[in-house]
Amino acid sequence: MTNTVNTPLLFDLNDGSSLANSLCELLQAEEGQLSQRQFPDGESYLQVQSEANGRNAIVLCTLYQPNEKFLPMIYLAETLKEMGAKQVILVAPYLAYMRQDKRFHPGESVTSRHFAALISNSFDVLVTVDPHLHRYHSLDEIYSIPSTVVASSESVALWIKQHIERPLLIGPDIESEQWVAEVARMADAPFEILLKERFGDRDVKVSLPHVGKYRQHNPVLVDDIISSGHTMLETIQHLHKADMPPVTCIGTHGLFAGSAYRQMQQSHTAQVVTCNTVNHVSNGIDMAPALSRAIKHYLDWCAVDQGIIEFRPLGIRMPISKETE
Repeated sequence: MTNTVNTPLLFDLNDGSSLANSLCELLQAEEGQLSQRQFPDGESYLQVQSEANGRNAIVLCTLYQPNEKFLPMIYLAETLKEMGAKQVILVAPYLAYMRQDKRFHPGESVTSRHFAALISNSFDVLVTVDPHLHRYHSLDEIYSIPSTVVASSESVALWIKQHIERPLLIGPDIESEQWVAEVARMADAPFEILLKERFGDRDVKVSLPHVGKYRQHNPVLVDDIISSGHTMLETIQHLHKADMPPVTCIGTHGLFAGSAYRQMQQSHTAQVVTCNTVNHVSNGIDMAPALSRAIKHYLDWCAVDQGIIEFRPLGIRMPISKETE
């Protein structure tokens, strides 16, 4: 087993997605070896079995359903630092606890800030894919470590170009317009944006898009997160009534609460496709190439400046290439 200082270690705490093997290959990284188990009282045991001293360590952990993953992830990061790892990079393809970004009622926990503080205390760098930024302009507002947001738009657009003839992209709401417009530009396709009114977690009304001139196109619904699926399901019904062809549904993060995936499959859909940020049978868009490009910048973090990046102290975000900004 190669154990050189220049070979990064990648520890997979992910949920069985295809990312770990691809990232090891693209980054020329060694798979980190762990021993994990639970004691009878539910406490976690963790032992790092790879030599980490002086090496870059990457922890891959998609944070869907984060509570059960959080403590082992923190224990791993702290242990790697105690073992002398050069830096510990968290690669969280799906970043949890972005929903609660404001205190709406007295006593509510603004969990996004507390979660960010805990992550920032244990890791040196954060790399994620399209976090759900609502009231925050960037992760820098709550994370005190360098962070890179990898956009899924390029990967999604490439998939559309390769698999869909005459696509018409449809965004679920006005907030998605900038992202959908960028995907449409890269896919060389027209797009429409819906207006939606939300009355509750499972009560959403959406407008009928102006599809009259696009009846010969194949509708492609795109969104960053598919959770309950209700917005997409109602939109699919409208498109069906408008005599549009079966809909391709694309989501960056496929969470599929309850029976959402089954309901979407049984509706007027051609297919349901997601990025492999959360392990699911619908995964069809590979984010490993885009993630590896972002991670490589940090693997050279302490290297002698070769005209590619420059050393910056921790706590300052380091911009990288435009596809990951």
